[in-house]
Amino acid sequence: MKKVALMLANGFEEIEAIGTYAILSRAGLQVDIYALSDEDTTGRFGLTCTKLNKFASFDGTIYDALVLPGGPGYKVLQNNPRLQQLIKEFIDGGKVVAAICASPTILGHQGYLKGKNYTCFTAMDENFGGHFTGEYAAADGNIITGQSAAATIDFAFAIAEKLLGKEKVDQVKKSIYYKK
Repeated sequence: MKKVALMLANGFEEIEAIGTYAILSRAGLQVDIYALSDEDTTGRFGLTCTKLNKFASFDGTIYDALVLPGGPGYKVLQNNPRLQQLIKEFIDGGKVVAAICASPTILGHQGYLKGKNYTCFTAMDENFGGHFTGEYAAADGNIITGQSAAATIDFAFAIAEKLLGKEKVDQVKKSIYYKK
């Protein structure tokens, strides 16, 4: 079974984290949620997630993908040196790194979006040296980006398709009556 690590910091965008978790789980992926603070983590609208995995115990070698939700908590993700190193290890190792809304800027600031098709929260695009698509989701190699909270389902399906293939994603879309 393929495994996905979803990183949370206080201020995370709830729909981007929980919606992505739900779609990936429906597709049959194992999704483990980690708290950068190693404790309960509260989203921007007050939803508190408990009993999360401790980031201090994170072992990236057992995961196929790393997911970074947006929201104001993206700054905590961006300023964590260990997470920055893990992003580098995942990208260098050909593993999937997926970021949505504000979090693609983390990848942009590290230079990972150069020459890539990408999207992010439109007002946060700083011309990262690639092509800003403005689409809900953009996949280029092993980097997947999403535009905003409204893009969560398309973003999650892009991750699932990269890890499991189009046929599996089409099955999940059918099961939830996704008609886009």
